[in-house]
Amino acid sequence: MAHWAVVISDERHEAERLFHHDTLELTGLEGDRPAPGDQVLVLAGRAHPAVVALGLVRPGTAEHDPDDPQPSDDEPLVVTYTHRIFDEPVPAAQLALGGPVAPVDAGTYRKLAEAVRPAADRSTWIVSLDLPIEASSPAEAVRLFWSYVMELGPRELPTFVSPTGDELAMQAFVLGEETNLDPEEDED
Repeated sequence: MAHWAVVISDERHEAERLFHHDTLELTGLEGDRPAPGDQVLVLAGRAHPAVVALGLVRPGTAEHDPDDPQPSDDEPLVVTYTHRIFDEPVPAAQLALGGPVAPVDAGTYRKLAEAVRPAADRSTWIVSLDLPIEASSPAEAVRLFWSYVMELGPRELPTFVSPTGDELAMQAFVLGEETNLDPEEDED
């Protein structure tokens, strides 16, 4: 088993932070690549790399779309997440990376992997999104609701989160980060 570092783009990092995925699939990679079973440090940021996840490489499957005029023979690199730490990345400045995929020695991998804190115990959360919608019927209101959610998404819509049983602890989140929506507090 080998150890690798995979650097994701800023756009991919944002998408991975905003939506839960079980795997990371990358294409268009050239040069040496991890093999199934290899351990991977998933990094964000080229200038100041930080570990945002740990994972294992699994066999990829290149699916051919018969409607694609230029099918790709590029086998995707598929990483199954074992630890997701997008909200608490571990600095990895000691890594000298020559490209988006690079081998890492076992000692460096172990040191960075050990800096990843174990996942906290799971709790039940109440998550809500409330939108005032003008419509001529309840069914139309629901259709408009889903249209707004798909169009605006987590980049523009605030989502409200509180632990079950403690609704007074509710916090607003936009772009996956806690956000203050009280206009009176912004006047300071």
